[in-house]
Amino acid sequence: MLVDSVPEQRAETAPAPPTRWATRSVGLLVSVGILLLVAVASIAVGAKELSVAQVWHGLFEDSGTYADVVVDERLSRTVLGLLVGAALGLSGAVLQALTRNPLADPGLLGINAGASAAVVTAITYFGVTSLTGYVWFAFCGAAAVGALVWFLGGSRGATPVRLALAGTAISAALFGYVQAVMIMDKAALARMRFWTVGSLTAATDEVIREVLPFLVAGTLLAFVLARPLNAMAMGDDTARALGAHLNRTRALSMLAATVLCGAATAACGPIVFVGLMVPHVVRSFTGPDLRWIMPYAAILSPVLLLGSDVIGRVVARPSEVQVGIITAIIGGPVFIFLVRRRRTAQL
Repeated sequence: MLVDSVPEQRAETAPAPPTRWATRSVGLLVSVGILLLVAVASIAVGAKELSVAQVWHGLFEDSGTYADVVVDERLSRTVLGLLVGAALGLSGAVLQALTRNPLADPGLLGINAGASAAVVTAITYFGVTSLTGYVWFAFCGAAAVGALVWFLGGSRGATPVRLALAGTAISAALFGYVQAVMIMDKAALARMRFWTVGSLTAATDEVIREVLPFLVAGTLLAFVLARPLNAMAMGDDTARALGAHLNRTRALSMLAATVLCGAATAACGPIVFVGLMVPHVVRSFTGPDLRWIMPYAAILSPVLLLGSDVIGRVVARPSEVQVGIITAIIGGPVFIFLVRRRRTAQL
């Protein structure tokens, strides 16, 4: 379902009125405040119940049990959730602009499938068992699939339709491969079952250090691409007239989405719906201008991810439900609502 947002985007060629700019700015500040509150909740609330005083001691005054829980587990988990949430939101915004499909997500181009296939291969054929080992295999798998989609989509002649079709076909093939390997190898099934649902529970300082350079580079590249992607949304001919380099912009957009989603998937497993829901919802009050969509998506996507993680810790105490399951439970009905609303609007 590819949608060309030409009429909507043309309205954005003129500068936004001052009142609208002020409203967006205030909304961005409110979003930052909400993110801070959710981050605090992520540190304070967990499967193990701690009082406010115990959390404070764990953060600043204690080197014992409370510090182990609060600093080594919850703080690292919160930091990784902030980084991964922002990466998923930005990659979703870039892919929705690239494919001109407001319901696109990082899975559309096969990036999640590439990471999953690489991890199951590492487990089954190379005996990799550590999360730090998964990170590099997952990232390489995501990057390889991103390059393959770009090649099959036409390379320099790539179009949004070709990229989406190539990504869908590769995703189907790779997920079939993953299921076949997991069925034949019970050890791989046991290890993959935890990783494939998407989780922040294995967050460590080492994992954060490994994925941080990729997340920073992908974030900077995504923001640089906001203007040329805005031009491309008006159609290829108009974008050329405005001086946009179509092939270069598409290639760099694929690179940004692959780096962001690949690093996020490598660290936490494939977490669905975050990259789809947040940019789509944000667009309803920012308009189609990516210079506003991207900052909002980078702030509100971690809100959704960390909020879902906190819910997962609370609903099944003393155990917990993985964040990927919670986002899927939330995202499924929201996705159906968005599709129905869009179909109704087109009638």
